Amino acid sequence: MTDNSWWRGAVIYQVYPRSLMDSNSDGVGDLQGIISKLDYIENLGVDAIWISPFFKSPMKDFGYDISDYRDVEPLFGQLSDIEELIDKAHARGLKIIIDQVLSHTSDQHDWFIQSRESTINPKADWYVWADASPDGTPPNNWLSIFGGGAWQWEPRRQQYYLHNFLTSQPDLNFHNPDVQQHVLDNVEFWLKKGVDGFRLDAINFCFHDQQLRDNPPKAAKDRTGRGFSPDNPYAFQYHYYNNTQPEMLGFIEQLRALMDRYPDKVTLGEISSEDSLMTMAEYTAGKNRLHMAYSFELLTDDYSAEYIRNTVSTLEKQMTDGWPCWAIGNHDVSRVLCRWGKGNGNTDMAKMLNTLLCSLRGSVCSYQGEELGLTEVEISESQLQDPFGIAFWPRFKGRDGCRTPLPWDASQLNAGFSSADPWLPIPDEHKCKAVANQQNAEDSVLSAYQQYLAWRKQQPAVRYGSIEFIQTDEPLLAFYRQHDSQKLLFVFNLEDQPVNSKLPATATPDYQVQAMQAQWGELAGEQLRLPGYGMFIGKV
Repeated sequence: MTDNSWWRGAVIYQVYPRSLMDSNSDGVGDLQGIISKLDYIENLGVDAIWISPFFKSPMKDFGYDISDYRDVEPLFGQLSDIEELIDKAHARGLKIIIDQVLSHTSDQHDWFIQSRESTINPKADWYVWADASPDGTPPNNWLSIFGGGAWQWEPRRQQYYLHNFLTSQPDLNFHNPDVQQHVLDNVEFWLKKGVDGFRLDAINFCFHDQQLRDNPPKAAKDRTGRGFSPDNPYAFQYHYYNNTQPEMLGFIEQLRALMDRYPDKVTLGEISSEDSLMTMAEYTAGKNRLHMAYSFELLTDDYSAEYIRNTVSTLEKQMTDGWPCWAIGNHDVSRVLCRWGKGNGNTDMAKMLNTLLCSLRGSVCSYQGEELGLTEVEISESQLQDPFGIAFWPRFKGRDGCRTPLPWDASQLNAGFSSADPWLPIPDEHKCKAVANQQNAEDSVLSAYQQYLAWRKQQPAVRYGSIEFIQTDEPLLAFYRQHDSQKLLFVFNLEDQPVNSKLPATATPDYQVQAMQAQWGELAGEQLRLPGYGMFIGKV
């Protein structure tokens, strides 16, 4: 592999704008708040910032329901603010990746307002419309991720429209070439603004089966994984027809052709399909599709050495010429320290998980707060904001618990996030993990994060190299990373109890990493003793 593009092996820091920093005292984070924290982000040692949607939106799904792709939601600022953010990030050597939500819009988008009026207007075929069944019911059995059927009756047209998410998020009809072109024009608008890439939300949902065939049922034992609770009826089906259609490849190739006209830009697709790893490989194959893709495979509750090893190895076999990107946390799932720690997660586990994530082959999406070891916040029903949680309460409490504001300084009002009441609560257990508490503490999660990323930048084997897993018993995960003459051995203890193991190969400890990690393994000959959540990195 000779392509050393900036995004290969990059660590991408995900910013959820509502919760990073509030600059105008309304309790909600904004673009000027992000600008005010660029020095902090730069000092983390990351390569790029992925900013979740800041576009004009009625905020039914907190920005993932866009009413104008070319303007900024006033809650977050104005167009000049994102232009300033791009310029100031570039001045610090940071790349900017923004979300593009292409598969659907808000029902308040001008396109939909026109489309819903009649079957003969100029945009009548811009969304997925269908006649009712003879008995008045929806045209098929497709379900919405956010609960209930995926079809909503529109009295103006006397037809149903498709919504894979909220009823206020109608799906665009990508079988219409005019839709494809206007979507590409919106993408190019931001390329001309100077963004460095796009995280493509739910990208495999753009096309639907034109025959509107029913999805087949899924047995109860198979209703697992992919980020959907088995309590959600969405898990009751194989979603063969409402997403991941073969026509998507042609559109991806059009998108890549556009990207290639702007040097050094990148696409990162979010994939959630029945076989997400295979879809990732397919969508990144060759030189004319997506640059990178990631899925929910490491965003589930599954946590074991075997599961992580099998997941990454399976993708390695299938993605022969694409480039992976891994995440263990984001704005859609509970905080990894609670999800994988199952109540036992601590600062040692946080350090280990950050190091593990940033040691896998590929690029990395690191969600804001992971560098602090933040935990999932318990949100009461009265505090709930997320429509997903409101629909499924109390069995599923939604995504608010991972979206709470970042704590900056425990001595300040609202931990320094805002002078007004924040849109979601900041709990006491987060205040003790505030940035100000961790910045000058040598044994903090933040310090370990910064030091490891600084070391990682200097290691070609970690940024660009191959990965080869070593078969080990639970709870050990071990693998080699190699690039040219550099070969490194990584061993991680995924549990909180000490483990003794024989090294699979002669390795010399990397003392630079050892000095920054409190739970470093002790090596005596070939015998390795790892403390709870311990790790070892050695030169082979």
